[in-house]
Amino acid sequence: MDFSKSLTIAASGLKAQSGRMRIIAENIANADSAPQSPTAEPYRRKIPTFTSHLDRDTGASLVETGRVRRDPTAFRSKYDPGNPAADEKGAVRMPNVNSLIENMDMREAQRSYEANLNMVTATRRMISRTLEILK
Repeated sequence: MDFSKSLTIAASGLKAQSGRMRIIAENIANADSAPQSPTAEPYRRKIPTFTSHLDRDTGASLVETGRVRRDPTAFRSKYDPGNPAADEKGAVRMPNVNSLIENMDMREAQRSYEANLNMVTATRRMISRTLEILK
């Protein structure tokens, strides 16, 4: 495999996982945010998607973040009659974000990011050793 091709593939993976981690971090940050009024909709969990495309310069199939979808699952309900967003029964609709799932997704994204980073490091080492041999 061509060195530049492997670097291009790993770089696209790094960028995609970085975007994924940004979306997951946004979900975690908004996990407990209540809406401003009883009729307002709370934060809806975002789900990152990925697409692949062929890079014409290198001939490599690259990955990138695609459309960000909204999670259609139901909102959580929390009893908090003192909250301004509470309905007549004292229930507040809360975001449909599960912190445990988000943390596990974050861990998976970090591991994928590290794998791509290791690929960049290994490729750079191979390039360096190739140059040493050619001296």
